[in-house]
Amino acid sequence: MLFGKPVTALHCVGVGGMGLGPLAIYLVGRGFSVSGEDDAMTTAMRDELISAGVTLTATGALPEATQLVVCSSAIVSSHPAALAAKARGLSLVRRGELLAEATRDRRLVAICGSHGKTSTTAMLITALRAAGFPAGYVLGGLFNDDAVPPAVAGANDWVVAEIDESDGTIGNFSPEITVAVNLDWDHPDHYRQQSDLENAFGVLFARTKKTVLINEACSLLAKAAPNRKRLSFGLSGDYQADLVSDRAGAIELALGGRFPAGRATVRAMGEFNAANATTALATAHLMGVSGSFENLLAAYPGVRRRQAVLHTTKELTVIEDYAHHPAEIRALLGSLRKRTDRRLVVVFQPHRFSRTAQFKAEFASALALGDAVYLIDVYGAGEAPLAGGTTADVHAELQRIAPGLPVVYRQGDNDGLLRALAQGRRAGDFVAFVGAGDIDVMAREWLELMPTKRDWVKSAETLQSAVSAATKIKCEESLAKKTTIGIGGAARIYAEPAGVGDLQALVKAAKSLDLPVIMLGRGSNLLVPDEGVDALVVSLRQPAWESFEPRADGCVWAGAGLRLKNLCGLAAKVGFVGFEFLEGIPGNIGGALRMNAGAMGGWMFDVVEEVQVMTFDGEIRIFKKSEMHVDYRHCAELHEAIALGALLRPASRAEAGEVAARMEVCKEKRQKSQPREPSAGCIFKNPPDDSAGRLIDASGLKGERVGDAEVSATHANFIVNQGCASAADVIALVRRVRARVNEAQGVQLEPEVILYGKNWKDVL
Repeated sequence: MLFGKPVTALHCVGVGGMGLGPLAIYLVGRGFSVSGEDDAMTTAMRDELISAGVTLTATGALPEATQLVVCSSAIVSSHPAALAAKARGLSLVRRGELLAEATRDRRLVAICGSHGKTSTTAMLITALRAAGFPAGYVLGGLFNDDAVPPAVAGANDWVVAEIDESDGTIGNFSPEITVAVNLDWDHPDHYRQQSDLENAFGVLFARTKKTVLINEACSLLAKAAPNRKRLSFGLSGDYQADLVSDRAGAIELALGGRFPAGRATVRAMGEFNAANATTALATAHLMGVSGSFENLLAAYPGVRRRQAVLHTTKELTVIEDYAHHPAEIRALLGSLRKRTDRRLVVVFQPHRFSRTAQFKAEFASALALGDAVYLIDVYGAGEAPLAGGTTADVHAELQRIAPGLPVVYRQGDNDGLLRALAQGRRAGDFVAFVGAGDIDVMAREWLELMPTKRDWVKSAETLQSAVSAATKIKCEESLAKKTTIGIGGAARIYAEPAGVGDLQALVKAAKSLDLPVIMLGRGSNLLVPDEGVDALVVSLRQPAWESFEPRADGCVWAGAGLRLKNLCGLAAKVGFVGFEFLEGIPGNIGGALRMNAGAMGGWMFDVVEEVQVMTFDGEIRIFKKSEMHVDYRHCAELHEAIALGALLRPASRAEAGEVAARMEVCKEKRQKSQPREPSAGCIFKNPPDDSAGRLIDASGLKGERVGDAEVSATHANFIVNQGCASAADVIALVRRVRARVNEAQGVQLEPEVILYGKNWKDVL
């Protein structure tokens, strides 16, 4: 039943939008037959709708079985579908009206406010899923993780939904819990005065059955919310959370007030996301979630178009964000100011002529936080142009209040504006594309044309021309599957040289191009950042590097690309004793030399006689062991050169079967003491006269988790990937472990695992 009628089939006009699309998916989950149409469907939303079972039709093609038509707020009365519905005598309702009706038989948690609704709703959904609380939900956007749908029907009587005040349908809802994240005057096309918007929220609060949860820092909400139902969140609210850390893609919150005591990790950045997370966790508690809140948001995947990082290198970082109200823009740019010391370039597309006319001065004030501003023509969203509400008016305001600020505007020529943005770019710029229209598409198109993209491709072509066809060179090659922990972004350029000659040509060409070169072994003992590596990554994985050559003097020559496991197997066959301790280390000879790899009481340089290296100038040299500076997890010479191979001396000779038996003992010992899940090996160095694993275990950290990164229950000095961990998860967990061990044991642990292409000191 909907609106008192036995409706089973609905048609959604504007189903590609972030308001109506998720609602259509929710309705399918509730058992309705749903069809829909949209002239501007994105691929991502199309995939979600089809996967959920929504039937997509051509414009105006209402299926014969349709009993009710619902339109997004952008659909005008002259739309073909609206005319077809009228001709067939079908009722036509707005998205907000249908959402209110479809959730009337559930305990509704209504998330409302002027900005931050979608992120807060997404965080609440994430927290509920992590807690195993099977509520239904309707999100006003798409998660970054495609595995999480934007709406589900749920398996209990709760439903979480984002309530939009823009069209006045906010008064149709009677929630169990209303959550108001903030309140700023907006939508002047519908609310002519600020008091009109305040009254609309007041009506919603009055209709709320149980609790109104408000931002304690917002005086307008405090005035509108009835005291008998009101609880608050914030630094001094009923639910308190203090931002204690905001680094490397994760926030740490100290919880107080009505929260269970403890901390919470949130995979997000910025003070406003800390506020969103506080709101979400407080709401989860009000809904009945109990126990520890520490990891409920540790795997928060984020929402598309909310601080989406499109590109990040030392030369250029580009993000895109949906902010379209002056308060949102001010919060975003203020947060970016704190996170980077780069030149902040803002590309802004106003949304709606009515909003621009009302807030042009406020927009200008917020945009003035940038170091340079590029203005795009207003995205009308169905509105007719309005005098005083154009981008030219924002431009004039910026020139008035910030006369020294570089501002670029090309009226009617957005392509020309983007060309000017490319021409004006400086090395190191942080570029933020901001707005709720189609600026996200412009951002991606602009980035594809940027010289930084073409430079890597051109460099790769230059490198390929310097080597034989047998050498493999690729751009943007993912490194995650080339590591033992299975985490990380891409190498801007990746190469597998076919032999010594090609490696020599490769490093010389890289030097001429001023490209940094980083070696990659078998991917153990390192963590690749999520954003990848701005370098030429070289891996000796071709057969020419895997040589094993016994010598007449009893030694053996081993190529740098030979796996340690294969070294041990080949040594056993010829009766060489002394390499058994290397059997379980998931690396190759080159990596083991660079790190002086060790296990079971043995060290790589215990069996080394000499090492052949190539400098990054292409010079080949041989070092005797006595000439090299080697200590714990370190070989100084190989930080400035590439190991080509080594002459190794066995401890003794024995029958092959005896050597194999010794290897089996080492293997069994390792399997019993170390985790089987993907890891990078021991994460911390052992402090003098102690064990990092013992210190971590004694601090009660086994099983500690951030996202899918977990301190192993088998060996506490391993962080394992339980499925979909990110580098940001691991870094956040490393910080947490170091802090807890320092607090409990008085020892500051130092990472042993390499942060590939970066320095730990920059993120700890």
